[in-house]
Amino acid sequence: MSGRGISASTADVVLRRLRAFRAISDEAAAKLEQSVRGHVVLASAGQELAAEGDVAATIRMMLTGWAVRYKALEDGRRQIVNLVLPGDTCDAQIYLVKRLDHSIAALTPVSYAELDRERFESLIACDRKLAEAFWCETLSNAAIQREWTLNLGRRDAYERVAHLLCEVMTRLRAVGLVEGESCAFPITQMDLADATGLSVVHVNRTLQELRSAGLIVLRDRTLTVPDFEALTDAAMFNPDYLHYASSD
Repeated sequence: MSGRGISASTADVVLRRLRAFRAISDEAAAKLEQSVRGHVVLASAGQELAAEGDVAATIRMMLTGWAVRYKALEDGRRQIVNLVLPGDTCDAQIYLVKRLDHSIAALTPVSYAELDRERFESLIACDRKLAEAFWCETLSNAAIQREWTLNLGRRDAYERVAHLLCEVMTRLRAVGLVEGESCAFPITQMDLADATGLSVVHVNRTLQELRSAGLIVLRDRTLTVPDFEALTDAAMFNPDYLHYASSD
């Protein structure tokens, strides 16, 4: 479904995301806005945005809502390999390969910009810092993947879930979507299980342990972390892997 004219500053959250990596000029920001406007797609919760095996022809920039990238086995078992949060670009270099090796599905109602190769290359050609920011985001996404591999292979259940919560809040804070100690958290326990390699029962038990320790409050699809430093200690979370310029 088309979302032409969805807002007066459609690309604002994407710009905030990119500015976490590089200083973006107002001129480049205007070019980004111009490129995105008129190319917005709306999707409902649960809708598949892209399927494994699809021709890799477009770049997607998440404007509102949450999605997941995932791999699935033939029997339907699913592993979430990344969360796609507002401001994220889904593989800026994806058009360099023939077909997608993963699927993307909306967790919530979403809006995203969809640019073809020509439009995207024209955008990044206009400003070196803008191009660098997109490549930095690609490197950050790869680093997130490595951290998730460590999560699955070496952290225990308590650390896995705590680490994911720390990452989500840190990423949302970078794009201005954390208010005080709280952020949106529209993820079900099944989603958390698929992201952490745990059973739903184990996820439920782990969330209860984190609540009992006073580290988190989950209510009405909102995550509150009263003491973020304490949660990072529990998770052994170090945000350097996100490669934000402010962490240099």
